[in-house]
Amino acid sequence: MFQKEEMAANGTGVTSPRTPLKSILTEKAKGIPNDSAGTVKAQTIEELHSLQRKRSAPNTPLQGTAGAFANLSEDERQRQQLQSISASLASLTRGTGPKVIRGDPGGGKYQAVSHVAHHHHHIEAPVISVSDSSLKFTHVLYNLSPGELYEQALKYEKGSFLTSTGALATLSGAKTGRSPRDKRVVIDDTTQDELWWGKGSPNIEMDEHTFMVNRERAVDYLNSLDKVFVNDQFLNWDPKNRIKVRIVSCRAYHSLFMHNMCIRPTPEELENFGTPDFTIYNAGQFPCNRYTHYMTSSTSIDINLNRKEMVILGTQYAGEMKKGLFSLMHYLMPKRHILSLHSGCNMGKDGDVALFFGLSGTGKTTLSTDHNRFLIGDDEHCWSDDCVSNIEGGCYAKCIDLSKEKEPDIWNAIKFGTVLENVVFDEHTREVDYTDKSVTENTRAAYPIEFIPNAKIPCFGPHPKNVILLACDAFGVLPPVSKLSLAQTMYHFISGYTALVAGTVDGIKEPTATFSACFGAAFLMLHPTTYAAMLAEKMQKHGATGWLVNTGWCGGSYGSGNRIKLPYTRKIINAIHSGSLLKATYEKTEVFGLEIPNEIEGVPKEILRPENAWADKEAYKNTLLKLAGLFKNNFETFTEYKIGEDKKLTEEILAAGPIF
Repeated sequence: MFQKEEMAANGTGVTSPRTPLKSILTEKAKGIPNDSAGTVKAQTIEELHSLQRKRSAPNTPLQGTAGAFANLSEDERQRQQLQSISASLASLTRGTGPKVIRGDPGGGKYQAVSHVAHHHHHIEAPVISVSDSSLKFTHVLYNLSPGELYEQALKYEKGSFLTSTGALATLSGAKTGRSPRDKRVVIDDTTQDELWWGKGSPNIEMDEHTFMVNRERAVDYLNSLDKVFVNDQFLNWDPKNRIKVRIVSCRAYHSLFMHNMCIRPTPEELENFGTPDFTIYNAGQFPCNRYTHYMTSSTSIDINLNRKEMVILGTQYAGEMKKGLFSLMHYLMPKRHILSLHSGCNMGKDGDVALFFGLSGTGKTTLSTDHNRFLIGDDEHCWSDDCVSNIEGGCYAKCIDLSKEKEPDIWNAIKFGTVLENVVFDEHTREVDYTDKSVTENTRAAYPIEFIPNAKIPCFGPHPKNVILLACDAFGVLPPVSKLSLAQTMYHFISGYTALVAGTVDGIKEPTATFSACFGAAFLMLHPTTYAAMLAEKMQKHGATGWLVNTGWCGGSYGSGNRIKLPYTRKIINAIHSGSLLKATYEKTEVFGLEIPNEIEGVPKEILRPENAWADKEAYKNTLLKLAGLFKNNFETFTEYKIGEDKKLTEEILAAGPIF
């Protein structure tokens, strides 16, 4: 067609040659400077992508003992780091660790380290020189950042999604909560005498051999994978009593969870981390062998205090790692004369510190999170001779029925970097429905404590002035607040009482009393009286006052009375913090012998004394005696133990219980 047009144009019928195109002059050829930065310094797309990511490096100098490795080259430092990880993953039958290499499989060339011999006392096993896992490299994804872990989870882990606020939504598999009946502790010559065993104890024994069977199963599974995640982190913000922990896991979800929940090391601390004090092997995607001695299901969570190791099989619920480490601290810290506590903790602007104890549903998280006070921590603490300190580096908040109005700090903390467990979200908008219990009622958010605006960093403070024991009394007979003597504080601390209403599904409406020693029996290693004696000693030494605060019902039990309004409870807590409640006049109640104030500003006087709020006085008396009987029956477990150097404190504590 073009030829015909040209023929018509010259009228000769002979095709004219095309006019050559003019040369296009670039800005450079014209001598005009280019506004851009020029071409990239890369020859391939892969090289261009490598330029996109700048390598992290320590930004502060190594100091003191932390600089012990300062003279090492970067390659040598990383080689030693890999050797340490290989030793952690060592199979005890083969006597060596796997060949480990840093980085994602297929991600390029990385430094590798060959087998590292594992040295440990008294373990004799046949040596197997060759196995499939010994012929391959295990890629180590070491202390990845949240962004890197997001990429791993979204790419490789089914059930991982980005929510509308930027949080990572994940699923924990078949287990959506802890499995306390599957938790085992190795009993040996030392732990047999030291730990709390028997009636009421959470510690179920297993022998050393069975632990080694499960450890070998977990390590073999981890070594069979192309990659494992390794976190080296710390427990306890008190620098004098910091514990180094290593977590080896197979899911990005678990690695990000522990990144948030443990204390995150600085780059220089990480480079000189060395050998961990305790190691977790999380092979939760792989079941234990149910034919193994002591196993009662396909799940097993095993702690060996002598080997300083924990093995997880058959559950992917991340909370097992958090609470396993808390159990460890309940063992290690008292050996250093440090009290480990399952409590919230905050500090006023004048440096006054308060501890909050309470079981689920008592308002511990709500009341310890106060915009007018600094948050030291929401769940786990240590009280040493120098300070009170948070054990963790993050918060693990319940999400069921979460709302911005009720819990603004938790709501705003659910953003990029936060792990959301087992929540339900809109498949299009990715907005989370916190009222949806389709997966579980135990939906959770794990986020760094820095996500809370008024968090005190570093997370430690002066000795506590107030010890607040919270109870949600659905029987409605405990006063909204009582000032406790030291013996009463010990009694109610050991009791760890709350009362909840049983689920309406089965039609049960009666309140159910719940007792959990030291407000966290599931995690105790030593007998509750050991922790109680330490608490008494510290309260006496530092002049702390004990309080019992009822956040439950008044004017009747659940179904007839009313829940004590949160604004009233906040007024009570504020009066405790300010010290004004110490100046109030008090009178004693019958049966429990509790001292209750005659007046608190902003709180109706008629609810301060429970019997005045009940219309049916006879029903009140019967319910009071019923609860007193439940307390007495529960405490019989602890009456045989001597508290302190003599039995005097034991007798005082028993006398501080209900008398009827």
